[in-house]
Amino acid sequence: MILASVLSDLRDWVGGVLDRIGEVPIPWLLVALGLKTVESALIGLTWRNILRAAYPKSNLSFKTSWGASQGGTAINAVAPAQAGTAAMIGIFRGSIPGSSVSGITSATVVQAAFFTVTSVLIVICVAVFRPHSVAKGSPSNELGDFFSAHPAAIAITLLVVVPLLWYLWRRLKPRVLDQWKKAKQGAAIFRDWRRYGREVALPSAASYCCRIGVNVVFMAAFEIPITVFTVLLVASSHLLSQLFAITPGGVGQTQALDVVILRSYASSEKVAAFSIAQDSVITAWNVLLGIGVMLWAFGLKQTRELLSRKNRKQPPPSET
Repeated sequence: MILASVLSDLRDWVGGVLDRIGEVPIPWLLVALGLKTVESALIGLTWRNILRAAYPKSNLSFKTSWGASQGGTAINAVAPAQAGTAAMIGIFRGSIPGSSVSGITSATVVQAAFFTVTSVLIVICVAVFRPHSVAKGSPSNELGDFFSAHPAAIAITLLVVVPLLWYLWRRLKPRVLDQWKKAKQGAAIFRDWRRYGREVALPSAASYCCRIGVNVVFMAAFEIPITVFTVLLVASSHLLSQLFAITPGGVGQTQALDVVILRSYASSEKVAAFSIAQDSVITAWNVLLGIGVMLWAFGLKQTRELLSRKNRKQPPPSET
């Protein structure tokens, strides 16, 4: 009886999600998927440029970099604990002779730097002009409330953590410095700021515009008022849900935050429909696009091995 009830609830939920997706006009849906595809390709381009600067002899191809980055996104959409990011690092590590995990990992920081700075600026703008829009219901707000209510916890933590870090640093310093040298190689593009601006910042800005465009298309489809501020609110909501993601892709958290921050502009039902439809469509497209690009980049056998849970920790190398 319990199993039947659960399956019935699941069927109703899936049916509700499909109904929400069905509310999106086909032309707008195609535009959103087109923008998402361009965004993904531009991110793959930035990966290629960053890793070519770090490892000039590798001559990493766009096909491999896009397959690795979008493949990682596809895995992250359905698996917890950033399994896709680990798989992506493994692909790059196997595809670039002489590379290191530290170098590839530091390259992920370089690749994310533009998006991090842009997203933080957006959140700051929202916080300045509407200080309660993002704070209410935000996990960061709950964290701040905890520390303000337990000042002794901060002091005790510092008294324990600082001496421990000092002890560990003295013992691990040689190994840390060795890894730091390798990590700096992954950030080699920062040595030439003009090259960074041309090959990383510019395509990153274009991909971010595509991301915002996807939000706008779904907002228009569900008649959410489109203003500069509501677009910033949605961008802030999605950033916060990713930062504090517990479920794969932040499913559930995104919808809760969207309803909280947009309730002054549209009904909760309409906002929930917008958020569920966008999240469902983009998650499904991330998976389908990831599989398609990986098949193009690596072939059927290697893609199957990459997506296999058994082999995910050891992704196969591909031609560069």
